[in-house]
This record gives sequence, structure tokens and C-alpha cells, in this order.
Amino acid sequence: MERPNKLKLLSAFAALYLIWGSTYLGIRFAIETIPPLLMAGTRFFLAGIIMYAVVRWKGAPKESLANWRVALIIGACLLLGGNGGVTLAEKYVSSGLASVMVATVPIYIALLAWASGTAPKPSPIVWLGLAGGFAGVAILIGPALPFSNNNGGHAGIGMLILLCSSFIWSAGSIYSRKAKNVSPPFLLAGQQMICGGVLLTLAGIIKGELRDFDPSRISALSLGAYAYLIIIGALVGYTSYIWLLRVCDPAKVATYAYVNPIVAVLLGALFAGETLTARMMIAAALIIGSVALVITVQQTRSKPMQVDATRVPGEECFHA
Repeated sequence: MERPNKLKLLSAFAALYLIWGSTYLGIRFAIETIPPLLMAGTRFFLAGIIMYAVVRWKGAPKESLANWRVALIIGACLLLGGNGGVTLAEKYVSSGLASVMVATVPIYIALLAWASGTAPKPSPIVWLGLAGGFAGVAILIGPALPFSNNNGGHAGIGMLILLCSSFIWSAGSIYSRKAKNVSPPFLLAGQQMICGGVLLTLAGIIKGELRDFDPSRISALSLGAYAYLIIIGALVGYTSYIWLLRVCDPAKVATYAYVNPIVAVLLGALFAGETLTARMMIAAALIIGSVALVITVQQTRSKPMQVDATRVPGEECFHA
């Protein structure tokens, strides 16, 4: 695998920062008239079919059942558990708040990498960052507890869903990193979207979304957002994420987590009339600041690296 050039890297990071930040608003608009799990499932399935067909047409070899099994596991974590949770949660919370909660992903990744033995024990300053991030989460979710049937309780349910989905996404990202030698990244992205799309669609059917769904009631706004999520969010954004996981240090890839909330909050305020409360601003500052601290320390510690024959060429990303 040849070393990626900086233009490709910059383009992929731009897609991750800007496109993924905009998908929170896209999801909000899409699920206004389309059931959330069915929307997410068909979105990723269609994007996966397109990606898989293009890559195979360009000469990629037919994949083995073992590779499909890996794609199924990653798709279940990243798409069913991760994106599916975000899509469901946006029924209860604003798109901006959802993006702030999802910013905890690098915190989970740091803890899971240590627990799985792929990273050293966090230093005291990293522990400080982790504590600050969870303090921000507590500020957000605390007032919604205990849950009730009022709006605060619903917001609390949404935030708990986001906490769980962020954890599952992080676990899937760690696993994806370990399984890097299974398939070429673009083929793997297509396989994951197909598998994850099928799982999300089945989950929507089991939940009863198909029974209550009336296609004739889909609004033009939801349909436009749905198309945007397929073409831009999935084909460009998700594929960029999978590729970057293969060619960059995970700490660098995780920097999207403190750019996305800024983009999502601004777009939510401009186009959906979402408000940013003082409590949310304080929590966002704590979470994003903590994530920035954790990632900066990880990057600093990873610079004096030893040569590792198992690393993919170009994995150092911007280290050079």
C-alpha cells in the first residue's frame, strides 16, 4: 500500500470535519417524516451497494466469507450501534447537543485502547482530560435525571442513547483498526455499509417502523436530507473515515470530534432554530477541551515511535 499524499489526507480530513458536522442536521431533517432506523438502514445499504459495485468494477477481488464476517462486526458496531443510536437520539435531543455528546468518542477510544493493550496506561494529564470530559457529560445529562415523561426525561433518554452509541462506535473503531489487513479500505467501507444497512433496516422493522410508515407523507426537506446523507454523508464522509483509520494514527483521526460539534451547533442554530444554552456551552467547552488535551498528549507520546513491521505505510499521516 503506497503512502498517501498530503492532498488526499487534507481532503479526507476536510470531509470528516465539515461533512460529518453537517450530517447531524441532515439526520434531524430526514427523520422528521422518515422513521429513524429505516432511514439510516436504507441510507447506508444504498450507499454500500454503490460503493461496493464501483470498487468491484474497478477490479477489486471478490471477498471471502471471513472478510464479510469482519465487515458485519464493524458494521454492527459503527452503523447499527453507533449511527443508529445517534439517529434515534435525535428524536429526543437537538442535533447540536447530539454532536457534543458524540464528541466523547476519543475519550472512550483512549480508555478502550488502554484496556485492550493497544496503548499504554493513560498519564496523569490524560486522566485529567478524561475526567474533564465526563464532567462535561454529567453537566449535560444531570438535570434530565431522574427520567420522567416530560421533555427533560426524553432528553435524558436521548443522551443515554448517545453515550451508549458513542461507546459502541469507539469499540468498533478499535476493532476496525486491528482488522486493517482484511480488505482494501474502500471495499471494506462498502461491505460495512451493506451489512450495517441491513442490520439497521431489520432493527427498524422489528421496532415496528415499517407498520407506521407512509411514504406519501415524506416531505421534500426530508427527501433532500436523505439524499444528502447517502451521497455526501455516507459515500464521502464514512468512506473517508474508514480510509483514514487505515492510513493515520487514530488520535489524529479522532480530532474530528472537536470540530464536528462546532459545525453542527452553528448549522442547527442557523437552519433549525436550535438554541445554545449556557449549560450546553459550559459542557461543550469541557468535553471539547478535554478531548483536545487527550488527543494532543497522545500525539506527543506517539512521536518517538519505533519501527513496527505490522504498520501500514503512510500510517504516520502528518508525523512527517
